[in-house]
Amino acid sequence: MKKLALLSLVALAGMANAATYEIDPFHTNARFAIDHFKTSTNVGGVYSLTGEMEFDKAKRTGKIDIELPLANLQSSSKEFTEHLLSADLFDAEKYPTMRFESTKFNYTGKGKARKLSSVDGKLTLLGQTHPVRLHANKFNCYDSPMVKTEVCGGDFSTTIDRTKWGMDYLVNVGMAKNVRIDIQVEAAKK
Repeated sequence: MKKLALLSLVALAGMANAATYEIDPFHTNARFAIDHFKTSTNVGGVYSLTGEMEFDKAKRTGKIDIELPLANLQSSSKEFTEHLLSADLFDAEKYPTMRFESTKFNYTGKGKARKLSSVDGKLTLLGQTHPVRLHANKFNCYDSPMVKTEVCGGDFSTTIDRTKWGMDYLVNVGMAKNVRIDIQVEAAKK
């Protein structure tokens, strides 16, 4: 009985260290860039993202779940945005959201020099889910004087082969398959 009580206390203590953070839609976005026939780079982004993050500073563990509503996709023009949303590319009528769910936070270094280096997870796009690794360009937590709570966030990047998700538009005539994605995330402690 004492052993069970001790295990329960240890489990509760572990849960007490993890905090839940709500994604700040004003400071969270995902931007993409893709080579356009080796002449220029097409860019766009999805804004006002929503979701939650759990983070345990002491254990260096966490998870994040972000929804990317394609209704908030923007590009250089109304016409280009409409084409991106069409069945040729994002097919937003059939698949109105994208989603990223982490599976693991990865760290490098030791002691005070230990820092978040990447986040492994699953990206759902066009109804298909595949693994991706987001590289952490920076990550930090601070006490926000504006929202009066702790805020954690960072800048992350990855490059994906869009054809893995079935986005094959113009690949057969030389349009690039690889898309660079840059994600800025901030989340406020609940």
